[in-house]
Amino acid sequence: MNPSCLQYALTEEERKTFLETGYLIMEDALSPEQVAALTVEFDRIYDDKLKAGHDPKTALFYPNFIPDHDVFLNLVDYEKVLPKVWGILGWNIYLYHAHMIATPPNGQAKNDNTFGWHQDSGRVNQEMESHPRPRLSLKVAYFLSDVSEPDRGNFWIVPGSHLNDNLRLPADRQGQPEGAIPVRVKPGTAVFFDRRLWHAGTPNWSELQRKVLFYGYGYRWIRTKDDMTVQHLWDKSDPIRRQLLGAGVNCNGYYTPTDADVPLRVWLKEHQPELVR
Repeated sequence: MNPSCLQYALTEEERKTFLETGYLIMEDALSPEQVAALTVEFDRIYDDKLKAGHDPKTALFYPNFIPDHDVFLNLVDYEKVLPKVWGILGWNIYLYHAHMIATPPNGQAKNDNTFGWHQDSGRVNQEMESHPRPRLSLKVAYFLSDVSEPDRGNFWIVPGSHLNDNLRLPADRQGQPEGAIPVRVKPGTAVFFDRRLWHAGTPNWSELQRKVLFYGYGYRWIRTKDDMTVQHLWDKSDPIRRQLLGAGVNCNGYYTPTDADVPLRVWLKEHQPELVR
């Protein structure tokens, strides 16, 4: 990890924004060259899925894409983004979930039906005994397509809703909850969001395909949410990337980590010691 990454450390203003609203937008997180390279591999995977029988009229949800190409792997510890992730969650973290979503034009007339609003993590939201629910994890969404205009399959959110265990929806299931907004961003933007933030995917009523990569970071004692077949990548990874790909000394090290389990903590002791406790 190059200390130059600290120029992208989470600022106090960014921390305040994230804690209050549940999300943070970082424009130009990816260069045009990165967007182009990622799009090539994204499209290759999408084309392969179409050849395998995926319905081109429906959205493609494809997890565990990290092993598919180094351009995906290199975002796991991306210097512009990871410092903000550890600035929010701390050092005992790893990539517990990753998925790409391609949302093609649906070819249907626009309607006002209520979207599928939810918080992430499934049963966690029923079985954790606390209020508000614990944060536990966050996602970083890298947008490869232009969703700066509405109706392009935009990701919708209710800012500040991460501290609410419930969300009031229209009784007739027409329209969206109070305060809901679409996330409208250009290619290359990274959007960080708390797993508790009430959000929804939406239909794509445009003529453009929506392309997004999601990287989910959580505490190392959380189980993976998909297969995450990344173990073969450990040998070619540096210690911090190995940690982020789920490596550890033994099972107890996920709960009571030693320095060998969490090289990110060792690095932060030297370069950002205020974050180590």
